[in-house]
Amino acid sequence: MSAPAPTALRVGVDLVHVGEVAAAVECFGDRYVTRIYTDHEISCCRRDGVAGSGPAYAMESLAARFAAKEAVLKVLRPVDVQPAWRSIELHRMAGGWCEIRLSGPAAALADEAGVDGFAVSVSHEATLAAAVVIGWSAPPDRGEG
Repeated sequence: MSAPAPTALRVGVDLVHVGEVAAAVECFGDRYVTRIYTDHEISCCRRDGVAGSGPAYAMESLAARFAAKEAVLKVLRPVDVQPAWRSIELHRMAGGWCEIRLSGPAAALADEAGVDGFAVSVSHEATLAAAVVIGWSAPPDRGEG
């Protein structure tokens, strides 16, 4: 027997120019990176062994994570408040796929909106990164059994 279908779906899609993220990193450095991305996201995007001063990042991976954060916001639909960027995380699992993890203000928005879970897909190609996020709410428990 299959699980009941969700009662509500919300979809968010975002497209980010990799060059815009690279320009922000070049201009603001780690101050930008640590304001937008969680420690886990930063470690996933860090390129070790690259010559030059300071840490180097896979810009397309940072851009994909930013697109995912924007897509999550489109699912959450905040009205008067913008949650901190770091309260939305694109978490890479050991097997290579990613999940959305929320904390603090973003988690509170999801609770208020009745969003119980997320599915995410990200992609990047040369100059563009994209993310699609689906948020769902579970069907109400009708006491049937």
